Amino acid sequence: MGKISCVYKVMPEDSETDLEQIKDQIREILDVEDLGEEEVAFGLKAVKVSCITTDEEGGTDAVEEKLEELENVQSYELEHFNKM
Repeated sequence: MGKISCVYKVMPEDSETDLEQIKDQIREILDVEDLGEEEVAFGLKAVKVSCITTDEEGGTDAVEEKLEELENVQSYELEHFNKM
């Protein structure tokens, strides 16, 4: 079983979006290692997600399918991944 550690940047729809609500949604759907925030520009913040997945689960494709289900999210981007 190959484990994969990955980091995603999740962009909210706008600066008025409740980041805590997005974080709660992420915690429900992913095996989260760490959640944080990153300043993007003009008061807009992104949610940084560090999570673990496996090859058997579908790797990063499976994580991205779950991220697509999030409400109030404009986009997400895989920033980094490592096989463990």
